Amino acid sequence: MKLWIDDIRPAPQGYIWIVNTVEAIKTILAFRNDIEEISLDHDAGEYVGYGGDYIKILDKMEEKGINNISIHLHTANPVGRENMRRIIKKNGWKEVFH
Repeated sequence: MKLWIDDIRPAPQGYIWIVNTVEAIKTILAFRNDIEEISLDHDAGEYVGYGGDYIKILDKMEEKGINNISIHLHTANPVGRENMRRIIKKNGWKEVFH
């Protein structure tokens, strides 16, 4: 299973589209062993009230010790990307590039 987490851009074929942080975290916790990749935007836009910006997903994964899922960052926010990348590197997670 691949998750595409973004408030505006629709998911590419083969991904499940999730638009808010709360639903993303619920899905990751429920299917943590079935998810091979999470592709993340940074800014949650109008969905920010539903769990904050998408960087909070990485915070929750770190808190829960979820480290077997590859992460792809498709955000256009350069500062957000670097903040997310720091979390990925700190935890030794695999970042994938498309």
